[in-house]
Amino acid sequence: MSPELEENNHGEINLPQLEAGTLSEEEGGGSARPLVPVPGVGPGCGEGGGAGPPQSQDGATAGTGNGAVAVPAVERETWTRQMDFIMSCVGFAVGLGNVWRFPYLCYKNGGGVFLIPYLLIVFIGGIPVFFLEIALGQFMKQGGVSAWNIAPLFKGLGLASMVIVFFCNTYYIMILVWGLYFLFHSFTNPLPWATCGHPWNTPNCTQDFRRYCHNRSAAQSSLPSSAATPPSDLLSSTSLLNLSSAQLLLNGSCTEAEGMRSPVIEFWERKVLRLSGGLHEPGDISYEMVLCLIATWVIVYFCMWKGVKSTGKVVYFTALFPYLVLVVLLAHGVTLPGALDGIVYYLKPDWSKLGEAQVWIDAGTQIFFSYAIGLGALTALGSYNRFHNNCYQDAFVLALINSGTSFFAGFVVFSVLGFMAAEQGVDISKVAESGPGLAFIAYPKAVTLMPLAPLWAALFFFMLLILGLDSQFVGVEGLITGIMDMLPPKSALGSLRREVVAAICCVICFLIDMSMVTEGGMYVFQLFDYYSASGITLLWQAFWECVVIAWVYGADRFMDDVARMIGYQPLPYMKWCWSYITPFVCVGVFLFHVVNYKPLTYNTVYTYPLWGEALGWALALSSMLCIPVTVLYKLLRCKGSLRERWQHLTTPVWGRHHLEYLAPESEAKLLPPAGTKNTLLFESVI
Repeated sequence: MSPELEENNHGEINLPQLEAGTLSEEEGGGSARPLVPVPGVGPGCGEGGGAGPPQSQDGATAGTGNGAVAVPAVERETWTRQMDFIMSCVGFAVGLGNVWRFPYLCYKNGGGVFLIPYLLIVFIGGIPVFFLEIALGQFMKQGGVSAWNIAPLFKGLGLASMVIVFFCNTYYIMILVWGLYFLFHSFTNPLPWATCGHPWNTPNCTQDFRRYCHNRSAAQSSLPSSAATPPSDLLSSTSLLNLSSAQLLLNGSCTEAEGMRSPVIEFWERKVLRLSGGLHEPGDISYEMVLCLIATWVIVYFCMWKGVKSTGKVVYFTALFPYLVLVVLLAHGVTLPGALDGIVYYLKPDWSKLGEAQVWIDAGTQIFFSYAIGLGALTALGSYNRFHNNCYQDAFVLALINSGTSFFAGFVVFSVLGFMAAEQGVDISKVAESGPGLAFIAYPKAVTLMPLAPLWAALFFFMLLILGLDSQFVGVEGLITGIMDMLPPKSALGSLRREVVAAICCVICFLIDMSMVTEGGMYVFQLFDYYSASGITLLWQAFWECVVIAWVYGADRFMDDVARMIGYQPLPYMKWCWSYITPFVCVGVFLFHVVNYKPLTYNTVYTYPLWGEALGWALALSSMLCIPVTVLYKLLRCKGSLRERWQHLTTPVWGRHHLEYLAPESEAKLLPPAGTKNTLLFESVI
């Protein structure tokens, strides 16, 4: 027993001893073998256990040739400093969603009133699952897949998280590619999206919105009415682009009625995306985008190729620099005319919104997205912690940083949107955007109205790049950790160096990304974004995580395990959340998403074909089905009665670092029977 807990036994808490369980599992073959012969072990699962030397959780062979069984201490890599872990979690969880989604949701759902459902769900949904994932990784000392050796029957949870994070890593990087492309074009004066007259502009391009708005009546008398336009003309390929872009930036304004287009929209759709007519028209590959894609993947690879030692150093810059830029942008934004009106719009309370279900659903969905729950990466990051790290305290600190960043970013965004609305003479509701519409249309447009426009453009897109970069490479780090922990240790695959596995993963993702740098790439990107890591998949994942820990492994048992790590019992509200409240919240929001499901469209104009929707659901189900399929496979493969199978498959697979917490009577059950020549020498990794 550790010194910390010995002290606690004299005063603060009295913990039950860690329950005995299987001590190892050989990855890849599905065989669960005890580290030493266990008399009276239940039915096997078709593994034919017993032959060959036993293996520990990390694959180290425990047998020796002289009759002794020794466990070599192969210590798992840990963070150089605990602050490395905090910074990595900040870098991963604090991303683009905090800047481009939360402020818009706050404005749309009643301003300051939105903070009530948001903070409530943070405490009953966000923090409990966030803490669960970090604590699970720290306790099991394994990545997103092998950590579920705590309940081997539900190892599909780990596989599902790997599938989701793989899809996220594949499509999320495209946002960085677009940001890098804009950054390269920010070093010109005037900015290329500030003026018309470029090869990609159409005759409808205009820079002076006010002139068209003020002369609306004259324009209407001289131009044909939009109502007289036949529907067939509206659905032509050129009109499709016009309608989608007008909806993005100035929906309902006089500019849209006259069919005029902003140069920033034309730069985005006709230069950057080069949008085709739909998913069925992939078109040509943009070689400028391919170069940006290669550059971005190379940066990501060298940020994480050496594991947590390299990741832990890079995140100090990538996690902290965006805050510096946000402060600078806010200091500049509040000096602009109309900025105060924008901030008032952001926070103005509308108490009637509390009665709308959509407000609560938006709060729940945003929390699960922005806290990066269900991706397995938090578990991987936690697995590199020292065993006695106070992950309970870390969870609250990280939640405060995450939500605080979202709230602060709202002032930055809406001070600029207020200025933009004042400059164009329109209501702020016409320019308020979220997602890529804010990052690549609204904000670049606002920058063109400022003095020293190239400076502010370069600063904004550099911040965007850095903000997304750490989310990207920490996500890839989580994927690599999960894969490395799954590889059979004594096979050719298991002997692969980490750098090689990382390179293979990056190349595979790059090849898939090639479909997103074509003229139809935006439609592919939206398909991945809408289905592969949607609210439905993340809520499904979070629900099963809570159920498995609370009801299969045991909420009280896991609370005791956490207490062994941190030295005291967490608040009881944690186990209440895992057992009842959080699963209920997940199911409620999940069902709302399913009932209100709408077929995917691009900017409300282009509707995806049936085969495109089927492809999207295949992406979603590829992760969701991992859980039930794995459970059925393991139950069918196992031998014995259903009760015996359940008991065997829900017995935890302990690592060697757990052995110092086994009770003497439990440890005795794990030793060879009396009279055998084998002895076991345990060497703790703590």
